[in-house]
Amino acid sequence: MHAPDSPTPFLPQVRQRPAPQALLDALQARFSEQFSAALAVREQHGRDESAFTTVQPPAAVVFAESTRDVQDAVRLCAQYRTPVIPFGAGSSLEGQVLAVQGGVSIALSRMNRILSVNPEDLTVTVQPGVTRKQLNDALKSAGMFFPIDPGADASIGGMTATRASGTNAVRYGTMRENVLLLEVVTASGDAIRAGTRAKKSSAGYDLARLFVGSEGTLGIFTEITLRIHPLPEAVSAAICYFPAIADAVQTVIQTIQLGVPIARVELIHAGTVGMINRHAKLHLRQGHMLLMEFHGSPASVKEQAETVQTIASEHHGEAFEWADTPEERTRLWSARHNVYFAGVQSRPGCRVINTDVCVPISRLADALLESVAEADASGIAYYLVGHVGDGNFHFGYLIDPDSAQERATAEALNHKLVARALTLDGTCTGEHGVGLHKMGFLRDEAGAGAIATMCAIKRALDPDNILNPGKVLVAK
Repeated sequence: MHAPDSPTPFLPQVRQRPAPQALLDALQARFSEQFSAALAVREQHGRDESAFTTVQPPAAVVFAESTRDVQDAVRLCAQYRTPVIPFGAGSSLEGQVLAVQGGVSIALSRMNRILSVNPEDLTVTVQPGVTRKQLNDALKSAGMFFPIDPGADASIGGMTATRASGTNAVRYGTMRENVLLLEVVTASGDAIRAGTRAKKSSAGYDLARLFVGSEGTLGIFTEITLRIHPLPEAVSAAICYFPAIADAVQTVIQTIQLGVPIARVELIHAGTVGMINRHAKLHLRQGHMLLMEFHGSPASVKEQAETVQTIASEHHGEAFEWADTPEERTRLWSARHNVYFAGVQSRPGCRVINTDVCVPISRLADALLESVAEADASGIAYYLVGHVGDGNFHFGYLIDPDSAQERATAEALNHKLVARALTLDGTCTGEHGVGLHKMGFLRDEAGAGAIATMCAIKRALDPDNILNPGKVLVAK
């Protein structure tokens, strides 16, 4: 593994593939009120939370309400070799839903039914437009919950497509570990099933793992079966402050290496704590903060927390505070999840260039400290948070969208950050996905042979390159 040779271009130059009028007429005839070519609707489905601002919207939007709708839309687009871009909640951060080559957006928000809940098997089956908050609201009555929590109220389809994780991943894993079975519409318009509701299988290729994280480039999800978990008997959250980032990181490393089954552990940089205080009207201390959560029985939660408190005190941690009530915990985690908006509010009119590297836990301090020093020296405003229990952290560089110099500086910082992560045996993206922004980094991370294999899979499953083209890989 080696460092990237040069910064990733901000917006790759790609060939436009306009949707023929005959296709738009056919879609209008088939979908009637479920079809729109209105500019406002197209623009809404032609942007996400990434920093890309110059992409044209799709030629039209189809609002799918069933697997058959998705199949028919894909078949019509395949007939005219026109791109198809699946759209969930629009919360992606790397440009995954942008129509960079034109085409038709298939909006899945109306496919939002929870099809079955099976507490005895610890599974649930949903349509892709179900959001994570909607799912957890429905699971409460069964005493269950779905733990993957990327912060935004993302759709389950989008979370599956990007192999999302979030704050609970240190204990419950990512979407990769929690997706069991998929119904997928392929580039030919066929609906196939990948995986099984059984806990394990040795039958054939593991197609479900292939589709999870494919970002809409290999198929469109129409049903998803997930693992669910019992609601913990007891939950407690705690915060602790450190004079130096290195102390906070060493606390996390020792906690993980001792096998403490901590459910969440988030690092929030001191400057970011200030942004959160102003945005959420909180009064947290201005210091490098660990925000932690413990799940289990009352006795096990107490034991976990006391162990972490002892470790933190050995690394100069102070002001260990508890948040035992649901209201207190919700207030703290809501503030953490809204760090993006806190950052934007701190510099009105800015755009955010997000980073998303992940490194082995033993190399976390090296990656973080050098990257913080570079960011401070650059003069660029930023926020820094991390799901540090699994070695994943995020800088958000707050740039003036009209300043080419600031954009170039932020991209250079991101390039150095990824280069450092790769030399430490890490990855360019722990959870946001590749999308547009990280295609060059994926090449450097995976190597030419692996990229050639991925391209071969893409060509085999999507020979006309209609499924979300221009993302993840540049198909030959």
